[in-house]
Amino acid sequence: MADLTPMMAQYRSAKARHPEALLFFRMGDFYEMFEEDAKTASRVLGLTLTSREQGEPDPMAGVPVRAVDTYLRR
Repeated sequence: MADLTPMMAQYRSAKARHPEALLFFRMGDFYEMFEEDAKTASRVLGLTLTSREQGEPDPMAGVPVRAVDTYLRR
């Protein structure tokens, strides 16, 4: 599995600049949300809450890039 530490540092930096926003972070063919944003997206957008690895405490949720407009309208 690829080291996601630099990616999470980039995510957290962007989130620190926009703490009030639900941050959709592009990763390949998906927009992912992490941590508290993932919990909010799961509840508000009806997304499944997951994690990168089984048993990992950091939640994530995502939507396919091709479907993002549907979720943004919500």
